[in-house]
Amino acid sequence: LRRRKGKMKKSNINKFITTNPWLKLISLILAMALWFFVVSKGRSVITVDVPIGFKKVPAKLAVAGHPVPVSISIEGQESVLNKLKEGDVSVILDLSGVKTGKVSLPVSIDEVTVPKAVNVIEILPLSVDLLIEEKVRKSVPVRPIIVGLPAEGFLIRAIEVIPSEVEIEGMRKDVGRVYFVKTDIIDVTGVTGNIQHNIPLNLNNDSIITDTPAVEVNIFLQKIKRKS
Repeated sequence: LRRRKGKMKKSNINKFITTNPWLKLISLILAMALWFFVVSKGRSVITVDVPIGFKKVPAKLAVAGHPVPVSISIEGQESVLNKLKEGDVSVILDLSGVKTGKVSLPVSIDEVTVPKAVNVIEILPLSVDLLIEEKVRKSVPVRPIIVGLPAEGFLIRAIEVIPSEVEIEGMRKDVGRVYFVKTDIIDVTGVTGNIQHNIPLNLNNDSIITDTPAVEVNIFLQKIKRKS
C-alpha cells in the first residue's frame, strides 16, 4: 500500500510538471515580474556632485587648487533620497605615499560613502588628476586696516598690533607671494577715545592658514590743542 501511494505521488508530480508547461512558465515569469515591480516601486536614481576630500595627507604636502567634484549616481527609495543632506554622500581619497608633482588617483566605490539602503551605480570620472605641492611656513607683519576719521578735534596718535607678526602656512608658491596680512576693517569714524579691538585677520587666500586667526589692535587718540 505504501509503495502504491509513493508511485501515485510521483505520478502526480510528473503530471503537474508535464501538463501545460508553457502556461506554468508564463505564470512564473509574471510572478517574478510582479515581485520586481513591488520591490522597485518608489525607487529612483539621482546624480549628485560631490567635492573630493582627502585623508592621510603627508605632513609637509598639500593639494593645490580645488579638484573638480565627482558625479555620483545613486539609487534608492525616493523617501530616502529626498532626505539626503550635504555630506551624506562623500568621496575621500587616501593620499598616503604621494609625492610632489602631478598624480592621478582612481575613484572607486570603496572611496564613496553613502547612507544605508542607497546603492552607488555610477562614478564619473573614474580617476582624478591632482597637483601635490610642498607646504612651507613663514612670519609676516600684520597691517591693520583703518577707515574713517575720528571726531573733529581728535587725531590718531599711535596704533599698536599684538602680535605684530603672525606665522602663515601654505603651498610654497602662495606663501612666497604674501609679504603681510591685513586685518578686517576697523572704522574710527567719529570716535573720541582710545579703541581696543580683537579683530580677525583677512588672509584673502583659502590655501593659506595661520594659527593666529585674530590680533589685538589698540588705537590711541590725541586731542588737538587749539591755539588761543
